[in-house]
Amino acid sequence: MANACGVDFGTSNSTVGWVRPGQPSLLALEDGKSTLPSVVFFNADEDAVRYGRAALADYLEGYDGRLMRSLKSLLGTSLMDGQTEVAGRALPFKQLLGHFIGELKRRAEAQAGREFPSAVFGRPVYFIDDDPSADRLAEDTLAEIARSVGFRDIGFQYEPIAAAFDYESRIEREELVLIADIGGGTSDFSLLRLGPDRAGRVERRDDILATGGVHLGGTDFDKYLSLAAVMPLLGYGSTLSSGAAVPNSYYFNLATWHTINQAYTRKSAAQLDELVRDAAEPAKLKRLRGLIEDRAGHWLAMQVEAAKIGLSDAPEVTLDLDRLAPPELLRVGRSAFTDAIGGLTDDIGATVQRLLGDAGVAPERVDTVFFTGGSSGVGALRERIAAIVPDARRVEGDLFGSIGAGLALDAARKFS
Repeated sequence: MANACGVDFGTSNSTVGWVRPGQPSLLALEDGKSTLPSVVFFNADEDAVRYGRAALADYLEGYDGRLMRSLKSLLGTSLMDGQTEVAGRALPFKQLLGHFIGELKRRAEAQAGREFPSAVFGRPVYFIDDDPSADRLAEDTLAEIARSVGFRDIGFQYEPIAAAFDYESRIEREELVLIADIGGGTSDFSLLRLGPDRAGRVERRDDILATGGVHLGGTDFDKYLSLAAVMPLLGYGSTLSSGAAVPNSYYFNLATWHTINQAYTRKSAAQLDELVRDAAEPAKLKRLRGLIEDRAGHWLAMQVEAAKIGLSDAPEVTLDLDRLAPPELLRVGRSAFTDAIGGLTDDIGATVQRLLGDAGVAPERVDTVFFTGGSSGVGALRERIAAIVPDARRVEGDLFGSIGAGLALDAARKFS
């Protein structure tokens, strides 16, 4: 058995993998499940910290407290050196991420019955687009946090390459594979030569033809679906009596997972009172004010996320927005979702085309597209990528587990 683990700290979900002969590599982290949603809830009523599904359950049951999600999105941004208020005390964001990664380590070690002093962490191809110094800072910050919770030896691997290692463990011949890892915060791609004769090599640099990525993912799909379909119910796009537009900041904060709490500040509440008095459609602004007073922003984001997931399988979904005043049943069609994220899918498609150009590989030479990541189920995005390499067969991995399993393999090779 390996003495190191692989840690996939994801924007939406996280996993930990450990290579054990004859057993699945992913460790159960919550209620027998291998995924732990990347969520922390500071429960003020019970003076407790909850993680994952338990955190979401406490929040939805109405406990007073602070919910934090999409923590990974903070890495590489100016927010990382800042802090947030929890129960009247300042909590640095680095310490917040340490809470969650430390919990990942504790749960994995409890499940494995041993300590993990060494780990390979997954990382996106780019934490931050077009800013190499911010990208390096993001990785350095993640390493610093990992050491602070007890990891001694730390390595990093690109997440799509980790997914490639997992896919490679199951194939019987050499293939040229495009790995499409569409996660919560980033869309990452790698073009690799994979095969059983190459799988045992520690050094795989020559097998990697190109890597690329863009800082767009599932939380961005949530955001643009919310802005297109839900936020107009709260006054997005409406005007004041003067004819000026209602400021967009409330809506963008509420539609973006890691900025929802910014809508709850006293300053924002005071400004919103003024906007209600001056709104051309005051009922919509009152609805917005009520949502913010109830601190129901994360609840609303969860409804939008559920709609996004539902539209992967159904042509239409209905959102039961029963916490709005008045309540609303909102129907959303797949075509509206496709239109809302059209610009994002175009950007992601352009990233794939650049990747092939960088590798000097014609699209028809690609044998397989391997889809992984929780957001790779979005039909419009999958079709956009498949159209670029129309002759490649499509293979779906474990949407939430391929990266963790691949990181476990990489950790066993690097630290054993």
